[in-house]
Amino acid sequence: MKAVVYNGPRDVSVKNVPDARIEQPNDVVVKITTTNICGSDLHMYEGRTDFKPGGVFGHENTGEVVEVGPGISRIKKGDQVSLPFNIGCGFCKNCEAGLTAYCLTVYPGMAGAAYGFAGMGPFPGGQAEYLRVPYGDFNCLRLPEDAREKQDDYAFLSDIFPTGWHCTRLAGLQPGESIVIYGAGPVGLMAALSAMIQGASKVMVVDRHPDRLALAEKIGCIPIDDSKASPLEQVLAQTRGKGADRGCECVGYQCHEPHGREIPNLTMNNLVGSVRFTGGIGVVGIFLPKDPGGADQFAKQGEIAFDMGLFWFKGQSIGTGQANIKHYNRHLRNLIHAGRAKPSWIISHRLPLDQAPNAYQHFDARDDGWTKVVLKPAA
Repeated sequence: MKAVVYNGPRDVSVKNVPDARIEQPNDVVVKITTTNICGSDLHMYEGRTDFKPGGVFGHENTGEVVEVGPGISRIKKGDQVSLPFNIGCGFCKNCEAGLTAYCLTVYPGMAGAAYGFAGMGPFPGGQAEYLRVPYGDFNCLRLPEDAREKQDDYAFLSDIFPTGWHCTRLAGLQPGESIVIYGAGPVGLMAALSAMIQGASKVMVVDRHPDRLALAEKIGCIPIDDSKASPLEQVLAQTRGKGADRGCECVGYQCHEPHGREIPNLTMNNLVGSVRFTGGIGVVGIFLPKDPGGADQFAKQGEIAFDMGLFWFKGQSIGTGQANIKHYNRHLRNLIHAGRAKPSWIISHRLPLDQAPNAYQHFDARDDGWTKVVLKPAA
């Protein structure tokens, strides 16, 4: 089968790899119909992780079940399914508590597993024609009868829509509160959509790319361009000097100041300054224990100079970590089915699998108009 293979920093190609197949009784094989390029893929694409050459990318996967193992009882051939990027067993202590991002079974010695993701197991990704799904009965979310019609919306259930929602929950957002979101990439835009659905009174989105800020404004958010003035000053001006009630970090450890210099602690410290006393901050932008390509010795060890004094003085709280996709995806699926959410508004490009290398180059460069790429292996 064909798949997007990582060859080394900023070098991917579409190659033939061994076919996905049933390896355990509880496996299913899914024919991938839509798979997305995620901002998280860029960390690996740029060589900023320990992702090994020869591995297959792709953790945002949607498709049709074409084969089931003898231990599968619920999922059937022909089912249209969304696949959470984090692979859970369904029966360990963490999975039973709904913490499927931290499964204790699937990848022994590590809490958590994922498709095509650095440090999260040997599982090939779904930027391919087919994907093996372990514990298929648990991990496959069946989609309703409009699965093909709304495929591009349901494609966001595997990661970024639940992750954006998760960030607002980590921040503690309540209806009627204001929120500032740092980063108008796909996850930040999903956090903005989630905040709008949850009844936030004011949603401010900080970025510097006009095309991304325009997408935020399109759904009623207030765009804040941090290349034109201090984002802290702009947020304070929007909140009568108090700061937002809640804040979301949707950038991660590779954040840059407007002139392109990487400053790993920039968004975290900006959030401390942008959020009011006793406010909450949610962090879903990726921060890693090791970053060999880090800007300084702190960054190389996964550390940042955090404004702990002001954070403590303001009595703020922080929630962090990967989204437990299965905690949210059923409910968000229903919002899409009912027409209450249409996350596909951020898609800029729908491309066949063989155009993935070119798409990675444009998306990584943040070229104008390349806001979200979905790949169609079955096209």
